Amino acid sequence: MVDIIRTDDTHFENIKDWSYEPKYTEVNSEYGNIRIHYIDEGSENSDIVLLIHGEPSWGYLYRKMIDPLVNSGKRVIVPDLPGFGRSDKLTERNAYTYEKYVSWMSEWLETLDLKNITLYGQDWGGLIGLRLVAKYTDRFVNIVAANTMLPTGDYDPGEAFMKWKEYSQTVEDFHVGGIIKGGTVRDISQDTIDAYNAPFPDDSYKEAARQFPTLVPITPDDPSSQHNRDAWEVLKQWEKPFLCAFSDSDPVMAGVDKAFLKLVPGTKNMPHTTINQAGHFLQEDNPEDCVNAILSVF
Repeated sequence: MVDIIRTDDTHFENIKDWSYEPKYTEVNSEYGNIRIHYIDEGSENSDIVLLIHGEPSWGYLYRKMIDPLVNSGKRVIVPDLPGFGRSDKLTERNAYTYEKYVSWMSEWLETLDLKNITLYGQDWGGLIGLRLVAKYTDRFVNIVAANTMLPTGDYDPGEAFMKWKEYSQTVEDFHVGGIIKGGTVRDISQDTIDAYNAPFPDDSYKEAARQFPTLVPITPDDPSSQHNRDAWEVLKQWEKPFLCAFSDSDPVMAGVDKAFLKLVPGTKNMPHTTINQAGHFLQEDNPEDCVNAILSVF
């Protein structure tokens, strides 16, 4: 039986640099309603910047980017994907699928009726976010892809990803904060590590974090492969701004931006940038340049 569990609010009380008002909305699932947490900062009438996190982080990853974007006149919305952060979590790993995430976040997007969106998607934030773009092309105006991909399983994912996948499935202690630290170039404090661990009081809360690496389509017959091929067909017609802002020190995503640059017409004549001195979690390593990259598409 799949249960829906929720990390108690007390785990988030003393998190450094995270004083934003939590907001919630519910989406339907076969297991009952799932509550999704998000923050919504800035003027309601401003251009929306949607920041979507990936594996195994949560919205806290964007804490150094939110205020600068708001101060630049943007409305900044940062959701926690189901299974992460303050959002509800399912107790069975197999209850999480790529298509369910697309469905859940589609309902979330429609419920909030977000429009005029600039997407910044990193890691799974792009895998899910780009599917939302393909589904709701009229709601999105700009895309910033950062250390992310839209895999179809038709190409080798690379040795670095396969090593990460194996590690995620075999390591006894899936230490979320330690994984974030391992994916950064700059050193991060114990307070920061504790903040990344906060949503996961014990292993029962980590089922999504454990499952995500297995959901990446790496074979042509993966359940999500054709859906992603269909999304690519939409992106091949995407002429609105599409910026690549990948980091210089991410072995898993190195070179992935070439596919976007080759196939998406919206990438032409854009000020693509490399985020220097940054690992996989470039928001943690170099948030200033990430913010500048986002603002460059306006």
